[in-house]
Amino acid sequence: MSLRRHALLAGAVLVALAVPPWLLREPARNVAAPPAATPLAAPATPPPLRAAFARTLFAPPAADALPPDAPQLLGVVGRLGRDAVALVRGNEGTRTLSPGDSIDGWQLRSLAIDAAYFTRGGQSARVPMPGSDDQR
Repeated sequence: MSLRRHALLAGAVLVALAVPPWLLREPARNVAAPPAATPLAAPATPPPLRAAFARTLFAPPAADALPPDAPQLLGVVGRLGRDAVALVRGNEGTRTLSPGDSIDGWQLRSLAIDAAYFTRGGQSARVPMPGSDDQR
């Protein structure tokens, strides 16, 4: 090997030995720290996951318990949205109700193909038809 190659190799070895300690040295104490970056927007907070973990993934929603004195729906007759009436059993016996009529203090608000919606004060109840899948 020539003298020039030995000098280049020795220089490379010196650089290789000097760079790691130089990179690991303590920073100078008199240098001011850069100012803290201010966020451009409010920090995003993740949504609460308790509600997602509280229910089962593939099961239907839990049935709401009907008040014990809610009327019992026996059937719906007629065309919904026009002349439909509900056949309802209450304490006073069995009656037909149109939306807006009342029985035992419960007012019939609306009818669906498989349920009737009643309200009384601040309470509301969805009363399913007997034999429907979501009997409550």
